[in-house]
Amino acid sequence: MTRLVLTLIATAITGTLNAATGYTCTTVCLLEHDRAVVAYNYDFYPSEGLVLVNKRGTSKRSWVEPRGASWTARHGNVTFNQFGRDNPTTGVNEKGLMVSLMWLNGTEYPPADDRPAVGILEWIQYHLDRHANVAEVIANAETMRPTSSTPIHYLFADASGDAAVIEFLDGTLTIYRGDGMPIKALANSTYAQSLAAFETYRKTGATPVETAKTTGSYPGFGSLDRFVRGATLSAGEGDPVARGFDILEAVKQGMTRWSIVYDLTAGDVHFKTGTNEQPRRFTLTNFDFSCRTPVRMLDVTAPGSGVVHTAFVDYTRAANRALLEVSLGGRSKATKDMHAAHPDLTSACRDTD
Repeated sequence: MTRLVLTLIATAITGTLNAATGYTCTTVCLLEHDRAVVAYNYDFYPSEGLVLVNKRGTSKRSWVEPRGASWTARHGNVTFNQFGRDNPTTGVNEKGLMVSLMWLNGTEYPPADDRPAVGILEWIQYHLDRHANVAEVIANAETMRPTSSTPIHYLFADASGDAAVIEFLDGTLTIYRGDGMPIKALANSTYAQSLAAFETYRKTGATPVETAKTTGSYPGFGSLDRFVRGATLSAGEGDPVARGFDILEAVKQGMTRWSIVYDLTAGDVHFKTGTNEQPRRFTLTNFDFSCRTPVRMLDVTAPGSGVVHTAFVDYTRAANRALLEVSLGGRSKATKDMHAAHPDLTSACRDTD
């Protein structure tokens, strides 16, 4: 693709994200009793999306220009995509590494330098493709430079129970992990602000009540309120998957579109959507991650319940294009066509198994 084409793709994604209001999201980890479970509410319109089975051994190239990154996937993964293939908002790989994103006003990505660059959603795909656990993510977090005008931060967790928050503040990578991350949750304030709010609540019982506006079914559910509520509810007994959905319901907002619970220990993914409240699930071991076989996909809004891995079908560019027609809104037909074609034109199977 030409530099102009790739620039149009980047502008389309960033512009659509920045045009939104109320883009929030909440992640809460339940890492206990040798069981690693992570609950994530994705709060951003539209409801449409594709669940994609991405293959190990696939070489890829970023749409960012100049100095767009290239890499080959080491690990197969399953992602939830609203802005097309290779631009996920959350996902998990076959080694048990997951990542989720949340809005963070004040984010400032590193300035341009000699490192290869990726978009902020491609950065998720890159880490799921390349790294088996949080330790590997941290060790390689600065090899690629994420770039965008859309402000977000990330929570990573893995099957061992390790977790980390990654933020970009004042152009510098900031990481919270281990003793520096005593509460394994994240919403839409910096982790430092969130932890301070939780400590105030723990000592005084005073909730943040960040805003008096009613969002969804709950009053005063700004970022700090959701963080404190989610962190408080994460301490409990009983099945962690069920508790994960209970927590997501408690921090749900009017913009919540997808509620996903990752059982990283078992390799199970459970999810509900605003258009289908029936719980659905699939197991990573049900999928063939060899790039010698087609990428598979599932319409996240499709009817159904229970185990759904047999409902996945072969990926098509037409399905990607149909999703982009919705998610990229008023962007031009040419831009949507180029964005839909990018994965097909820049990916190749390098599997040598």
